[in-house]
Amino acid sequence: MSRSDGGDRHVITVLSAGNFIIGMGAFVVIGILVPLSDDFAISHAAAGWMMTVYAMAYAVLSPVLIALTGELGRRRLLMFALALFAFGTLLSALAPTVTLLFASRILVAAGAGLFTPASAAVAALVSAPEQRGRALAQVVFGLTLAQVLGVPVGSFIAYALGWRASFLLVVVLALPCIWLIARIVPRGLQFQPTRLGTLGRALLDWRMMLAVSFTASFIGSINVFYTYFAAFLAKIQGYERNGVTLMLLIFGVGAVLGNLAGGWMADRLGPVRTLAMLTLSQVVLMPLYSYPMVVGGGISFALLATLTFIWSVFGWSFMAAQQLRLLARAPEAQTVVLALNAAAIYVGFAMGAAYGGAVIEAYGLGPLGISAGLFAALALVHLFAGESAAKER
Repeated sequence: MSRSDGGDRHVITVLSAGNFIIGMGAFVVIGILVPLSDDFAISHAAAGWMMTVYAMAYAVLSPVLIALTGELGRRRLLMFALALFAFGTLLSALAPTVTLLFASRILVAAGAGLFTPASAAVAALVSAPEQRGRALAQVVFGLTLAQVLGVPVGSFIAYALGWRASFLLVVVLALPCIWLIARIVPRGLQFQPTRLGTLGRALLDWRMMLAVSFTASFIGSINVFYTYFAAFLAKIQGYERNGVTLMLLIFGVGAVLGNLAGGWMADRLGPVRTLAMLTLSQVVLMPLYSYPMVVGGGISFALLATLTFIWSVFGWSFMAAQQLRLLARAPEAQTVVLALNAAAIYVGFAMGAAYGGAVIEAYGLGPLGISAGLFAALALVHLFAGESAAKER
């Protein structure tokens, strides 16, 4: 069967819930760094390497594991992936040393790197062609919601009951979701099996990799500034805890709405037009954050909140359109390409953070918005280059 018999809405809801758990388990680290570092008597920077280890493991393992499990039924693959993620998270909760904690994050990344690309591929399988953009956006919605809701909840629990309790909560949430996948995701979904050779061919196809790597360019342009957004709010705007928290919440709300709007835009405008519009918006919007450098003062709260909300909406509208673009390019290797796309997200995180850090070291926080806009301009060139190369095929 190619799509579920009227149950695709329930399938997508369960997949989105699974991605919420994935996002919470991955990013809750951000909210528990202080109690965790205090418990192990390590610096906050050292504790932050948990995210770096996770990102590196995800980027490397996701495409390889997706290729190796390419003949496994999609329902079984999703169950196995979420179970592996839960097991790794349980080990994180029980880890007696920092070394074992970091090692457990590799298992967590392996489970996430299997689940998220596979969930997107299943969403495409069970949806009508004209609704795939919205379906993909709804599946990714869980990841977005995890950053807005899951991370703060995990952080609250960490301060109230200890950081290990936050990881245990993720495990508890994962167990019923595995059961729901077994009950609701249909058996016998028809899909194109993949092998390591499929991954090899994708990696050797420079036109495909040019299209995939646009994800790194776009995500990188956002993270040039977003990585240091809290520092900008504190040092340039003079905000303290409540102001920083509120602005990050505004960004999170924009992310949720943008994620859903992106699927709607991709279905109506087409993925390439949507991506061009979104990238151009970053070119225009992000330099506005350097306004204080020009005028010598801060941005008013109302204006900054409005700018941040719009920036977030357009930035988080990206994923569904890019996934649709890649699915159309590689119908015979959809899951592998989606895994490569997921890996490119983490490459983008690293690129943006490194470039932004270099700008700050050389010139300070002031020109960071302009630098991010220039990075986005290069991403726009990257998009058009990828489309031009595809037409020459």
